[in-house]
Amino acid sequence: MDNIKGDSMGDHSAWSFRIGEKTVSGDRNQGRNLYMIGAIVGDIAGSRFEFNNYRKKDFELFSEECHVTDDSILTLAVAKAIMETCKVIRPLIGKPETGEKFYVMAEWMANKYLREIGRKYPECGYGGMFAQWIASEVPKPYNSFGNGAAMRVSPAGFAAGTEGEAISLADAVTQVTHNHEEGMKGAEAVAVAVFMARHGKSKMEIRKRINNDYYPLDFTIDVIRDAYEFNETCQGTVPQAIEAFLESTSFEDAIRIAISLGGDSDTLAAITGSVAEAFYGVPDEIRERALAYLDPYLRGIYDDWIAFIRDRKENNNKSTVPEKENKDNGI
Repeated sequence: MDNIKGDSMGDHSAWSFRIGEKTVSGDRNQGRNLYMIGAIVGDIAGSRFEFNNYRKKDFELFSEECHVTDDSILTLAVAKAIMETCKVIRPLIGKPETGEKFYVMAEWMANKYLREIGRKYPECGYGGMFAQWIASEVPKPYNSFGNGAAMRVSPAGFAAGTEGEAISLADAVTQVTHNHEEGMKGAEAVAVAVFMARHGKSKMEIRKRINNDYYPLDFTIDVIRDAYEFNETCQGTVPQAIEAFLESTSFEDAIRIAISLGGDSDTLAAITGSVAEAFYGVPDEIRERALAYLDPYLRGIYDDWIAFIRDRKENNNKSTVPEKENKDNGI
């Protein structure tokens, strides 16, 4: 397969990628309000390195060894839950207590679709506790602080109209499984970073918010790379994934940095890719290469999500997610 290479961009608005003899270019403004393909790209690109780490950036982005894992599948399940919640709640918008009802419904839908969709792909790499959860007929949260909370949450950051909505929605779709405070924090941090990047905040602003309210970002990827070990917790994955984005110069560079760290490479890259997409956008060539790995069922959910987000844009980007009343989101 062709090797896809990215050029330096930093915080600048223009971007360009060279793919073989072809140069693809654009503007950061085109990429802010995208969808969730970043998590899927990161998952697929990192899949072949999860148990065979490669701590350099000079690898082929996509290969025959790459595949979809639970990171992509559960991200799409969260997207499905949000879409179905909006279908039910939309007629109630503007009525008393609609905000509270929305998040109750979102939690119920997350419970439903994480299990319903998850059961269709039993061999995609679930952790043991989550595998038991999706098999249960009466599932209950299991106090997890695993990084599964953060890898699947990006749709909350893309759907929300305010940062408070992003946090409330992240909480709703996370607490069905990862109700430990560290699991909730990891999901919130990613949703907030996605929301901020999507709305044009600088890397400095994103770093400050995450550093002050979620995790100390007092390290660099180069310094920790050699000693970094496989870690499936939010606190051992989310700050590293966000730092990989903050040090990057392009979407592709962010994915490469995350994977080069080693560890749980597909999840690291899925989290990094979520934020990097919101900040840089994703070149069409990379998007299409990643989408080719989805089967028709998963591609159908993705296409429905695209239509859902575009519908919001056509309605003046008006939020389909109501504010939750009486919730202190710290903003």
